[in-house]
Amino acid sequence: MNLTWRVGLYCLVGGLFFTASALRAGHFWLWWLSGVITVASLAPVVRFGPRSWWALFGSVALAMVVVGLVCTLSEGVLFFPQMKNEVVRDLAGGTVAYLIVAALLAALAKLLRLAKTPGEVVEHRAVGIAIPMVLLAGLSYVLYYQVFGVIAFDLYTKQFYPQAVAIVGKLGAWFWVYQWARGTLMVLAVLPVIYTLRLPRRQAALAVGVLVWIVGGGAALLVPNAAMVPAQRYAHILEIMTQNVSLGVTAVWLLRRKGATAVAPHATAAAA
Repeated sequence: MNLTWRVGLYCLVGGLFFTASALRAGHFWLWWLSGVITVASLAPVVRFGPRSWWALFGSVALAMVVVGLVCTLSEGVLFFPQMKNEVVRDLAGGTVAYLIVAALLAALAKLLRLAKTPGEVVEHRAVGIAIPMVLLAGLSYVLYYQVFGVIAFDLYTKQFYPQAVAIVGKLGAWFWVYQWARGTLMVLAVLPVIYTLRLPRRQAALAVGVLVWIVGGGAALLVPNAAMVPAQRYAHILEIMTQNVSLGVTAVWLLRRKGATAVAPHATAAAA
């Protein structure tokens, strides 16, 4: 079976790992579609990222738990504090589920032999430079949230969140500090991916941006839920795309130098 078929099989089978919720909530085909899209967004990591099972598991689990659960659900608690208990329950259960899914995805990737043969290494920025770059990338999320979030709110989602303006006004500057922390946390969650993705910076930026979008709610919102009408979910998918893709691209651009992939010395020697 050639590589294209193996990657396709990986996405289709891996998507089934996300369908457990359909046993309780229904919508099996949409859960599967959501899972397939999620696995497809992780495919560059599986193909060009960490080679060991543990490193791949850790990278996938960290992205799904932090970006897909912690940063997403914390936003829900901010605007709907009455749902705190439900969110805590979903966070605990979701974390366990995502850890299991990450383990299965890493195992399936090994079974299908998807990892590219080592040939490039990713050159890292020095720690002294990387730390402010992480903070700057997180700060960029505040800008993207202000621009794209406000556009989406003013044009459409305002009708669903009548209390939002009052909540933001009450928090004042702390609301933006929270968004900075949220953006920084998402960058830290995908840092292992950024530093192991053996792709040119432009391609790596696009891959990480799509990953942060899809895992950060883009795929999950394809499935109906009691809290949102369909048009509301679709609006948020587009809103998250503008914010999270921008964040992922910015993070890679700041943390990876131009031409940050190079041929590994042992690969050069082998070729000679």
